[in-house]
Amino acid sequence: MGTSEAVLQAFSGAVPRPFCSGPCFSKLDIASPSRSFVRFGKRRGLRCRQFHNSSKSLQNGIGIRQFAGKSASESLRVLRCKCQHAESVSGLTAEDGKGTWFVDNTQKLNPIHDTVNGPNVLEFEELKAEKVGLLSDHLPAVGTVNNAVHKTSVTSVEDEAWEMLRESMVYYCGSPIGTIAANDPTSSSVLNYDQVFIRDFIPSGIAFLLKGEYEIVRNFILYTLQLQSWEKTMDCHSPGQGLMPASFKVRTVPLDGDDSATEEVLDPDFGEAAIGRVAPVDSGLWWIILLRAYGKCSGDLTVQERIDVQTGIKMILKLCLADGFDMFPTLLVADGPCMIDRRMGLHGHPLEIQALFYSALLCSREMLTPEDGSADIIRALNNRLVALSFHIREYYWIDMKKLNEIYRYKTEEYSYDAVNKFNIYPDQIPPWLVEWMPNKGGYLIGNLQPAHMDFRFFSLGNLWSVVSSLVTVDQSHAILDLIEAKWADLVAEMPFKICYPALEGQEWQIITGSDPKNTPWSYHNGGSWPTLLWQLTIACIKMNRPEIATRAVEIAEKRISQDKWPEYYDTKRGRFIGKQSCLYQTWSIAGYLVAKLLLADPTAARMLITEEDSELVNAFSCMISANPRRKRGPKSSQQTYIIMYSDLASTVILEMSCFYWDIETSLGCVHGI
Repeated sequence: MGTSEAVLQAFSGAVPRPFCSGPCFSKLDIASPSRSFVRFGKRRGLRCRQFHNSSKSLQNGIGIRQFAGKSASESLRVLRCKCQHAESVSGLTAEDGKGTWFVDNTQKLNPIHDTVNGPNVLEFEELKAEKVGLLSDHLPAVGTVNNAVHKTSVTSVEDEAWEMLRESMVYYCGSPIGTIAANDPTSSSVLNYDQVFIRDFIPSGIAFLLKGEYEIVRNFILYTLQLQSWEKTMDCHSPGQGLMPASFKVRTVPLDGDDSATEEVLDPDFGEAAIGRVAPVDSGLWWIILLRAYGKCSGDLTVQERIDVQTGIKMILKLCLADGFDMFPTLLVADGPCMIDRRMGLHGHPLEIQALFYSALLCSREMLTPEDGSADIIRALNNRLVALSFHIREYYWIDMKKLNEIYRYKTEEYSYDAVNKFNIYPDQIPPWLVEWMPNKGGYLIGNLQPAHMDFRFFSLGNLWSVVSSLVTVDQSHAILDLIEAKWADLVAEMPFKICYPALEGQEWQIITGSDPKNTPWSYHNGGSWPTLLWQLTIACIKMNRPEIATRAVEIAEKRISQDKWPEYYDTKRGRFIGKQSCLYQTWSIAGYLVAKLLLADPTAARMLITEEDSELVNAFSCMISANPRRKRGPKSSQQTYIIMYSDLASTVILEMSCFYWDIETSLGCVHGI
């Protein structure tokens, strides 16, 4: 039956089911974003009602077991919402992929718990505190499937990791929707680690995709989309439309005007409650990357083709591609917009954001459906890809040759043919880099602004630049060469350094504000983060050098389980567990699992890798071959380069000067040839 008819029958009592604004959201074929969810106020998130009154429970076919005396964080760990049909309903509601529903007594919709997720009977079970092996019957473990009801011991590090990853799963209206950031039963101070973070869930989502468990990823993608662009504010100021939340939490709250009922609420955080009030720039970019990976891995392209999902992609792109005061093609952001979400001197154009931005642009171009409303944004997207790739490859890259060139820079150059375009002073080259830079190898610097180059090595930005083909093949190999040459600094006793080197002394005081958590060689300031294993593994697989990742994983396996899966490690060689590190950190667990799964099946990494586009290579070659010292003249006399985009049936005209270029799209209007 149609969705509207099903809703009418639910309200009229034809089908015994609880009122719920979205218990079966993953099964609805939504035609437009406005119809996808009923929203109950600006700040209250998505909600699902669950009646607890005994008489109402009988009328609606609901059996509920309540647990008293448990905190909200404990509830996420000890409660699981399990949906079953009432006895009066003969079968299960399933989807044929086009929004049509039928009854099937043999199919089960939730492969994770072997239960049915839908507008059915809600039944809560208490999960025992000790480790239980029930889930291994429904989710095949790595290696031999263990069918025992209770695990008596952990047979391997991977088995333990899978068990803890599943224990961290969060449910909304009976369906898995994500994983909490950390699940440490011994910690009394959870802060916001009991929430589902978008960036933290990415390795968890990839792990589930690699195991063939698609439902949790699909639910995560669609539910977080519904949290996009909520009018959250800080000091009466609202963020840009299209912003994705940093995290969200499932809360159970009393139903307004009815003490006998409660409802589940998805409460998003856009940074207005975060430490430092940092709004995330990377959340929307990671969301797009995960959306593409879901389609590539599952083969289900209906999700990315939905109208609301297409609209969500466009809103993120419009926010990122909006014109502003910045002259560079890189994305201008404030400090702490990404994995490093504290004051670390990242403001401006940090490499991590540029790599994710480039990757999200390529993924979006692949997923956007061709229609009249997409033409302008695809044109802007293509233009930005060309400019961004040229800018990063040309001005962020550093090796021994480029370092010697900077060492001999002239300053205060005013002209269109200046060599030192950003007025970088040679004295900015730090003494540590002179000795640290190997003869073979190179990397992308952390940031570039007028009169400022941040020469620190930032791992995620460099690794994802390899994965997304933001750098050339030669540059990709050079980055891996540098990792091998500086293994003792970047890996040592626990992979992988988030950045190198750490800020120390007066530099640490000025740049971090004397941050007591970001002390030298701790946390974001040179700490070692095991979650980076999965990005390292994908980069190594892409460049056909998996032995590097294998070596790093073997090092991690020696300690990470015994150390209770910490968030990060301290000291220059990563010997100590981080002084404020959360234990049983979910993305440390998931990062290890993804690395192991990809090394076992390298071909699976293709769902995350974006190959270098031949059209972008052509455009980049034209830019490089242009005379860098050609003086800019009137527009009519500018030299132009034409790159044909056959798939778009358009012509991209690149007007080159030493640093200035215009990228226009024209259909037959070519000038200056």
